[in-house]
Amino acid sequence: MPLTFRKSFRILPGVRLNINKKSWSITTGGGNGPRHTRSSTGRRTTSMDLPGPFGWRRTTRARRTRGH
Repeated sequence: MPLTFRKSFRILPGVRLNINKKSWSITTGGGNGPRHTRSSTGRRTTSMDLPGPFGWRRTTRARRTRGH
C-alpha cells in the first residue's frame, strides 16, 4: 500500500486549506449549506451532505486558455 501525504489546516472559520503531494485547494462553506472547493489544478467541486445515505457532488474542470 503506497503512502500518501495530505494535510488540512483551518485558516478562518468556514475556510480550510488542503495540501497534498501534487496540489493544494481551498474549501469554503459546509455546516448546513453546500461546500465549495477550488483546486490549484483548476478543478471546482460543489458538494452537500443530504440526510440519510444520500450525498450530492458536482465537479467541473476549468479550461486552461493560453494567451498569445
